Amino acid sequence: MNILVLNAGSSSLKYQVIEMPSETVKCVGLVERIGMEDAIFTHEKEGEKHSETAPILNHEAGLQKVAKILLDKKIGVINSVAEIKAVGHRVVHGGSKFSKTVFVNKVVKDSIRNLFDLAPLHNPANLTGIEIAETIFTTAKQIAIFDTAFHQTMPKEAYQYAIPNSYLEDHKIRAYGFHGTSHKYVSEKAIAYLDKKSSKIITIHLGNGCSMAAIKDGKCIETSMGFSPTNGLIMGTRAGDIDQSVIFFLMKKLNKSADEVNNLLQKESGMLGLTGFSDLREIEENAVSGDEKCINALKLASHRIKKFIGSYAAILNGLDAIVFTAGIGENSILTRKMVCENLDFLGIDLNSNKNEIRSKKTREIQSSISKVKILVIPTNEEIEIAKQAYQLLK
Repeated sequence: MNILVLNAGSSSLKYQVIEMPSETVKCVGLVERIGMEDAIFTHEKEGEKHSETAPILNHEAGLQKVAKILLDKKIGVINSVAEIKAVGHRVVHGGSKFSKTVFVNKVVKDSIRNLFDLAPLHNPANLTGIEIAETIFTTAKQIAIFDTAFHQTMPKEAYQYAIPNSYLEDHKIRAYGFHGTSHKYVSEKAIAYLDKKSSKIITIHLGNGCSMAAIKDGKCIETSMGFSPTNGLIMGTRAGDIDQSVIFFLMKKLNKSADEVNNLLQKESGMLGLTGFSDLREIEENAVSGDEKCINALKLASHRIKKFIGSYAAILNGLDAIVFTAGIGENSILTRKMVCENLDFLGIDLNSNKNEIRSKKTREIQSSISKVKILVIPTNEEIEIAKQAYQLLK
């Protein structure tokens, strides 16, 4: 069956049509700069790429464009919208209510809407994608896959904050974790690769957004993002962990509003705030050229990752493997090198030559004396979404 995977962002729309259960990707596409006169539309089928620039003023126009391309006789992949049996929607925040994939109904949509405040950059767009897809793919099952679901196995000592209990009980203020679809996908790949009955794994998802998870026997027991996707590791534009007193200082001493502080920590901080660049490729190029700000930022980011590796190894009480994934994790030779340096006490020792090999397959990059496997596993959130949607339909 054909499953359309949709990932609706605030100004973008990613999609794939995947045939299940073979996991055959029939096409991939992206609508960028939604809301602009010069929006960019890209569609790829069997290695042939089609792209154009055109006004796409809202998500409805974007999804209508996607449907039209999918039906195109030359570059499309279906003859009728009825050939799409399900639409799998990535939803960033599912709160504590959703621990698994669900069919979309009014209750689900209302729940996503009620979580707008917790994921203001993501959930509104995710819901828009669902509501528009319902009007176009009318015979398809609409299915929600939540980024937070995989982390719902965390024990209370991992997700509760040390504030009065009523805030958890009455307002559901707790750590939720994100990037769960990616952590689930690569951890399952790692477990199959290790071929062990029990396993202790740390997954390290490094992209513009970054997070880590401690996974024991396939279940998440700790993760670095919390109530929202802003804390934990240093990210492209997000500060990650920061002393809460800094927020009050910014507001009281520097007269910044709550919105200004929120914007600072989410959009003006992280690698961008430290270097002036949010793209790691530019940061690494400048670091190699001797730029002290870029060198410092790379040290800060790798130091933060090391801290989480140490704490997660303690929580897991052992470690079989660490897994690098996502755009930076899969492609940055320098980041992996800096993260793995001086971790020999934990049994982590990198092989420099293996680290420099590029591949789209699961690979080991540890030395012969390393007690812990160092794996690079390409993530595929779209395949994971299709898998979960298909399993729900069976």
